[in-house]
Amino acid sequence: MAQVRHPAFLRGLSAIADRYDLLLCDIWGVLHNGVAAFPAACEALTRFRGDGRHVVLLSNAPRPAHAVVGALDRLGVPRDAYDGIVTSGDVTREIIAQRAGLRVFHIGPERDLPVFAGLDAPLAGVEDADYAVCTGLADDDREGPQDYAQVLRRLRERRLPMLCANPDIVVDRGGRMIFCAGAIAAAYDELGGEVMQAGKPHLAIYEATMAFVRERWGEVPRGRIIAVGDSIRTDIAGANAFGIASLFVARGIHAGDAIAGQAFVESDLHGWLARQAEPPTFAGDHLAW
Repeated sequence: MAQVRHPAFLRGLSAIADRYDLLLCDIWGVLHNGVAAFPAACEALTRFRGDGRHVVLLSNAPRPAHAVVGALDRLGVPRDAYDGIVTSGDVTREIIAQRAGLRVFHIGPERDLPVFAGLDAPLAGVEDADYAVCTGLADDDREGPQDYAQVLRRLRERRLPMLCANPDIVVDRGGRMIFCAGAIAAAYDELGGEVMQAGKPHLAIYEATMAFVRERWGEVPRGRIIAVGDSIRTDIAGANAFGIASLFVARGIHAGDAIAGQAFVESDLHGWLARQAEPPTFAGDHLAW
């Protein structure tokens, strides 16, 4: 039987900071929980940037980067903690722009409408649209994917493709799990519908991120890049597929399983990670310096 390789356990980012020039950091679950920022994580990113290294926040938020900045300000994430932001909303806009003039059926809340701003993408009802864009649930405090069964069946009957602007299935909002666009996309996929994904773990968002990086600081070798995230399915799988190192933060979306909501025990985390399909390079309780 092959020996299971455990990721190296880190108590702080400082132990490996000198190995990397660029850090790609997830936002929700690593920097904040939807209600307030995590001070230790913000300090870690700020100090990582202290020696000329760079931090790009890499988010599955279904809104453009400029819309995310204001939200981070309100939650208390300091701008000194990052150099820039790339979102799945940015990638979604690029895909919509390539489909200029086609009518869009939007599934999601009004707060996500900036993803369409300035684009030739007339909004339409389900009977008149050429394709659907899902940014989330219209009322994610009360709804679940089951509330969209009827409209998804109609989309499937019309054979309309769906662009998912946020591949996350759920996120932790102040200790409560809420559904994201990825849950709607998964339900549509189960019906046999065609789904396109704009964010992590899919390649397009990493290519967009590297284009952002090259424009500002030039080429960064993949061996000098590390991604930090709390989701095995998106953050760690995406980093592995892109060929970069990763740091898994246990006290995030998987906390209930990885550490059972109790005091952090390294051996328990190793046991849980050994059962996952996508192993991280490093693992720790939370992001800290």
